[in-house]
Amino acid sequence: MRRLLLPLLIASAFNAHAASPADHFDYQHQAEWHAVHDAFQSPINIHTADAVAVDEDEPDAVQPHYGTLAGMVVDTGHALQVNVPGGDAKIRGRRFMLRQFHFHAHSEHTIDGKSFPAEVHLVHVAKDGRMAVIGVMLEEGAANPALDAVLKAARKGAAHEVPAVAPADLLPKSDAYYHYLGSLTTPPLTENVEWYVLKQPITASRAQLDALRGFYADNFRTPQPLDGRIVTQFDPAPLKR
Repeated sequence: MRRLLLPLLIASAFNAHAASPADHFDYQHQAEWHAVHDAFQSPINIHTADAVAVDEDEPDAVQPHYGTLAGMVVDTGHALQVNVPGGDAKIRGRRFMLRQFHFHAHSEHTIDGKSFPAEVHLVHVAKDGRMAVIGVMLEEGAANPALDAVLKAARKGAAHEVPAVAPADLLPKSDAYYHYLGSLTTPPLTENVEWYVLKQPITASRAQLDALRGFYADNFRTPQPLDGRIVTQFDPAPLKR
């Protein structure tokens, strides 16, 4: 797998992306989005039969340590985003800090061509600027406490504090995942982003999904060509939070 080591570029792109809630793009004109590099774009459709199993003896687990955090719910103009001041995850033996998480409806990644009502992206950055995103699918079922806290604090077109949110509630019991190298899914579409798409979805109630779509419906990028990239899969023990 080709790995472009551009940590400073990634950190710069992340900071610009996070600091510019009024980015001038819309999901109805995705054909007009242009990336500096376009061979390693996200999201993708994951063909499960083609995913290559990794060696279970290697340190490939995703181990989040988030706790309960105060955060700021921001209506960025294209998604509900929660900026958080702390929390970290050990991903494949490396430490990443959780910077923010945000929601797309419906899902951006598809699994064997199947989409889900929503997807949450937990965005992490390492000290060297490298970026890792954990993607989790949402399906209709029991209400989710973290999403409930976010929706109660969310204000259309504004930022508002959420006094207590537990990002771990946005993770399933299993941290089995698909992994590939991709990009941000919104402009500037920066590449060299490590993606960890968890296999097991979480649930949200119909009312929660409707409320999420009430802020932004169809804020998803369509799947991009795989272009020869290898997707790996890992099936470890349950998550250690």
